[in-house]
Amino acid sequence: MHLRALLPLALLITHTLRAAVIDTDLCVFGGNSAGIAAAVHASRMGKTVVLAEPGKYLGGLTTGGLGATDIGNKAAVGGLSREFYHRIAQHYAKPASWTLETAPEYFGKRRGGQAGASSLDGPDATMWTFEPKVALAIFQDLLREAKVPVHTQQRLAAVKKSGPRITEITMENGTIFRAKMFIDATYEGDLMAKAGVAYHIGREANATYGETLNGIRAQTPHHQFRVAVDPYVKPGDPASGLLPLIQSGDGGKPGDGDRSVQAYNYRLCFTTDPANRLPVTPPANYAPARFELLGRYFDALVAAKQKTTLGQFWNPIWMPNHKTDINNNGGFSTDFIGANYAYPEADYATRDRIAREHEDYIRGFITYMATSPRVPEHLRDEMKQWGPAKDEFTDTAGWPNQMYVREARRLISDYVMTEKNCRGHEVITDSVGLAAYNMDSHNCQRIVKNGRVENEGDVQVAPSKPYPIAYRAIVPKAAECDNLFVPVCLAASHIAYGSIRMEPVFMILAQSAATAAALAIDDNVPVQKVNYEKLRARLLADKQILEWKGPGITSPTGVFVDPKSLKGLALDDKDATKTGEWSESTSVLWKVGSGYLHDGDANKGQCTITFTPDIPAVGRYEIILYAPPASNRATKVPVTLTLAGEAPKTLFVNQRLTAPAGAHTLGTYTLARGKTLTVTLSNANTTGHVVVDGLHLLPVP
Repeated sequence: MHLRALLPLALLITHTLRAAVIDTDLCVFGGNSAGIAAAVHASRMGKTVVLAEPGKYLGGLTTGGLGATDIGNKAAVGGLSREFYHRIAQHYAKPASWTLETAPEYFGKRRGGQAGASSLDGPDATMWTFEPKVALAIFQDLLREAKVPVHTQQRLAAVKKSGPRITEITMENGTIFRAKMFIDATYEGDLMAKAGVAYHIGREANATYGETLNGIRAQTPHHQFRVAVDPYVKPGDPASGLLPLIQSGDGGKPGDGDRSVQAYNYRLCFTTDPANRLPVTPPANYAPARFELLGRYFDALVAAKQKTTLGQFWNPIWMPNHKTDINNNGGFSTDFIGANYAYPEADYATRDRIAREHEDYIRGFITYMATSPRVPEHLRDEMKQWGPAKDEFTDTAGWPNQMYVREARRLISDYVMTEKNCRGHEVITDSVGLAAYNMDSHNCQRIVKNGRVENEGDVQVAPSKPYPIAYRAIVPKAAECDNLFVPVCLAASHIAYGSIRMEPVFMILAQSAATAAALAIDDNVPVQKVNYEKLRARLLADKQILEWKGPGITSPTGVFVDPKSLKGLALDDKDATKTGEWSESTSVLWKVGSGYLHDGDANKGQCTITFTPDIPAVGRYEIILYAPPASNRATKVPVTLTLAGEAPKTLFVNQRLTAPAGAHTLGTYTLARGKTLTVTLSNANTTGHVVVDGLHLLPVP
């Protein structure tokens, strides 16, 4: 694969300027990663297919800045989705691909020892971090090889149906697409909606599907303000009104549903490399007063003598060649909370305005962080070192061309995926792919609670293991539409969608939808009547993974270790006693059990984890703490060992260090039989995320 300019794809891409009628077996609406996967696979199955994208750009978030692949369990990714990440590895296996750094430098220094790839050479090689332009070039190659016609700037105007069947869709420019089958691959579900298919926006009540993590949250401990901040224009005076960026109202009753939508942002491909860095220009409407809340937050942090780092305000994840995928982090960051509620059902002009508002907000946030005297000088200086990579998004001045639409419409069908599926309490039998990420929601509201500013809505809870997604969840009810697939805005509750809504999973579901579309055409049946056994056989033949056969979640570098299988005695984080708010995660390497815990770089001094192993026999043991390393970890985590009859001993662990598999030795000790040892990890006086995976007592001869 070679990086190319857009010109070689011109033979395939058409910006339709006049009315045309295009007939095909399958019309895929939406040119993001899912749409491309569906179109390519349908062509490979011998069907005529056309890809119609409402905007100018292909690839969605995968080419729009989200280069740090979120999946939770990469072993659950198969089919064309895995082929994409294999092609990423093939690209970076070439020395010429490393233009600003070497592969060893990236995989070692930048990734904190996390390779992001099992191996870059070999038939099964995969890599999960990449530059946006590399992802675009690979998608271009896939489309070119499959000879898929691509029509960009196709904004949907109308849908024509005959009974429950779509016969044609018409664009604002007059182009008409006619097909036997349609796939709505958009993040917004526009084709689904205009076809008269039922959908939901916002959060359902917990009672709707018998869940516990949906709806309005009673408490939101993470991505939260770390100290109390006064929300009123005149401090202490509610009558003076609220500061900008705070919403009115009390947020609603915990557990109830609402129409709020989890926050959007842009995933920023920034760099600190002066040779490839553009400046961050403030928006035309920049006004420091709009960020008074952020200023007061810093005032309160300084007054409380809290340590501040830039990593508490955003989360840079390193991509190759000194680039990043920067995401939201903390109480005030790149998420524009509460500014997207109108987006899912808005017309295209309104969506464009909302996207510009999000860009202006983030540019304003960065400008304030780099220039306001209320921001500590060390943070201002550090922020000034960052800017867009000038060799990415060259026609939008380095700014990502795709806003991160985390959630919009969601299909309501005969089967809706819920928290019960994520937890393994309910297992379906018509699998079309696996999901494995956290049940994850970004904040939905920023409100006043108990006289202080609070964010509301964040959830981060890991599933029990990779779980199957139902075929019934990607097709509408038969009475509503019988020739449409919805693999992106599928039928899932808010909290289940938070786990499913990952780019690799969208590609997986889109490939399965394209396969089912081909079978429906061949057998002349509605999508609801596709023979599942025939579909399953073809999906397995095309290397889709439909069920999880392992003991639980796998880490990004291999199958997790059952604590009982380790020599000596090992405890998972789930075996420890906890105080304070800890969140589960499966995002990076871990060793013991199914995932690990982290403190969210918040609530410092309030979170502890205590292991009390039941030592089987007297002897010498090496005490090993497992803590997944990464660049955003705390460097001085206090760990207190208390042996029977001895005074407590506190050690400090640098969790950024690339210890093998995140194994940090705490020393070798003679231990008595029974519960004669406690190991307590705390987040007191730490800067950065504090994490814990497990404790291992290894017998020493």
